[in-house]
Amino acid sequence: MSKAEEAEPSYIDYEAFLDPSFSATTFANTLVLSTNNPSDTPLDLSTPLSRVLFDVQEVDTHIDTLTTKSALPLLEHTRDHGEASGRILHEVEGQVASLSESYKTLEKEVIARYEVAEQVQVTAERLCETVKLGRAVARCLMLGRQLEVRMAELGGVGSAKKEDHRAMVRSTDSILSLRQILAASGAGEEGEGLDRVAVVATLKAELVNPGERSIASRAQQVVKEFSMSSLLSSSSSSSSGGQAASSAATFAQTEDTKARTTSALLTLYLLSPVSKAAPKTAATTKTFEPSLMLAALQEYLQTQLKSSLASLARALGQLPSLDRTLLEISARSAAPPPPPPPPPPPPQQQQQQQQTYFNPSSKP
Repeated sequence: MSKAEEAEPSYIDYEAFLDPSFSATTFANTLVLSTNNPSDTPLDLSTPLSRVLFDVQEVDTHIDTLTTKSALPLLEHTRDHGEASGRILHEVEGQVASLSESYKTLEKEVIARYEVAEQVQVTAERLCETVKLGRAVARCLMLGRQLEVRMAELGGVGSAKKEDHRAMVRSTDSILSLRQILAASGAGEEGEGLDRVAVVATLKAELVNPGERSIASRAQQVVKEFSMSSLLSSSSSSSSGGQAASSAATFAQTEDTKARTTSALLTLYLLSPVSKAAPKTAATTKTFEPSLMLAALQEYLQTQLKSSLASLARALGQLPSLDRTLLEISARSAAPPPPPPPPPPPPQQQQQQQQTYFNPSSKP
């Protein structure tokens, strides 16, 4: 308590009111119980209320007295407080202004440049994706043009020039390259996004798929047409003492037939579908099964077997032709098969070979 409070003692217990554990409910209950008899049924609240009002008036009077006596110290304290607040505000305003300038400089030098750099980054990423997609589309179109040229080199029925059976293998190589780039459609791979390009979808639907079916059908037809009639005619002409020019021509036809059959088998070997059970594992000779080539060979063997049985049945009914029929059957069974196609190269070598095919300086 201050000196003024000590000079003028008061009956009000200020310590009780200033106690942190003071409870207004407990104080009111104590006041009511002290001013009433516990045995009285109706409680008299006017007496405690008057006492509370009197105490409040006493406190108000005491505050007024202290304020009047200490007016000058209070005014000085208020003035000092105002001056201190002004000085603090002045210092804070200067610091806030400096902080605002620093933030503006930071916003200009860092934030604005970061936003511009972020836009440039997004633009650069999209340009890279566009360039990558454009290169993939250009490569597909180049391979498509290469496939058209190589399929035109096949010739055949309705063509003015002679059929080039080696063009089947070259066309198959172009189809495999297109198949590889179209299958690599995963994230980060070369063919990502090609399925959304209309020209690539058109190329696949109108050139790649029909071309693959056409080449496979032609190769299967070549395997079906393979026979030993040329070898038989060659042996008969040489045994009868035919002319040398005729023998040379027959030998050339025989070698051409073997070469055509070898190209057809190699084409069917390369066009055989690869199992998709393990897409991340490269196909090897142990896991790869050339289904198209095996099916064509099985069909050829079954056809030759049926033909030999039918010829033998007819020859048994016509004994003079039995010797020639047996000669034909023995020639078919003793004829050496065409050389098997080489196993598929490892993925790295296959990519190197495809890069040589994709080189613009190389001729299709």
